[in-house]
Amino acid sequence: MYLLWLALILLGVCLIVWGAELFAEHLAVAAVRLRLSAFALALLLAGAEPEELATAVTASLHEVPAIALGDVIGANIAICLVALGIGAVTAPLPFGKGVMPYACAGLPLGIMASYIMWDGAVSRAEGLLLVALYIMFVAVIWTWERKPPALGETEELKEAETKANSPVSKELGLVLLGLLAMVLGSIALVEGVRQITNVEETQTQLSLSVVGFATAFELVVLAWSSARRGAVEVAIAGVVGSFAYNVTMTLGTAAIARPLQIIDARLLHLPLVIMVGCLAISIMLAVPKLVLDRRAGIILLSLYPLAVIAIFLPP
Repeated sequence: MYLLWLALILLGVCLIVWGAELFAEHLAVAAVRLRLSAFALALLLAGAEPEELATAVTASLHEVPAIALGDVIGANIAICLVALGIGAVTAPLPFGKGVMPYACAGLPLGIMASYIMWDGAVSRAEGLLLVALYIMFVAVIWTWERKPPALGETEELKEAETKANSPVSKELGLVLLGLLAMVLGSIALVEGVRQITNVEETQTQLSLSVVGFATAFELVVLAWSSARRGAVEVAIAGVVGSFAYNVTMTLGTAAIARPLQIIDARLLHLPLVIMVGCLAISIMLAVPKLVLDRRAGIILLSLYPLAVIAIFLPP
């Protein structure tokens, strides 16, 4: 029976990743065709990782808060250690003025989110605060750089401009198809974990490791492909910026959908410290030369198994 639920989890991951890519690509085109304001589009796409958002909200609505909280934390750990690690091993990743501000902004946001989650609960009011922080994050970066933030799926905007003549009905249909795939994939993923175990501790551990890595997988591929093509700074900014997105928009939206509360908050304490520490280590490794080199990548990758082992230690 466990094999059936594992297969369901795998199916969910595949649907989420495919749907997220379809959603982001065609949302940009549809938005251009519908003449949405640039700021509205940036809020939709800047740093946006809809797979994490869909999974966390689904888990929240299905009253499995351990999966929602674990996914946010686990995905960010995987982003810092695996995505950046694989990218840096493939080719040096620049951490210049196009990347470092996003990484540094993620630290205070990560600390604030950790403070909120420390008691194992995130209320609707706290969720609204986190979403507001995300909007401010985008606005401040835009004001500072005088252009939309170079985060996450905003790269789709360049391609969207070249496809602006595509029928809007077709683009909206593909957006809805991507959204449906993400919703179905999230339901399958959450239900698979829930059927494997109804023990909060085990659900939290699986979410911190398996679910978090699965929803961050697209960023792992993005970091690798970007490094292989020449370590494009904008793509790396998207990877790093997704850390901030997850601790604000993803976590906040999940709490707005249904307040999050786990019984044993101690299950999150060490993972939260690891999450913030992973981003801090990534920044420290990049600071001397403003680049993550192969050595730094090996260090980050070697830390991921240790982080997973630590996640499974009793609180």
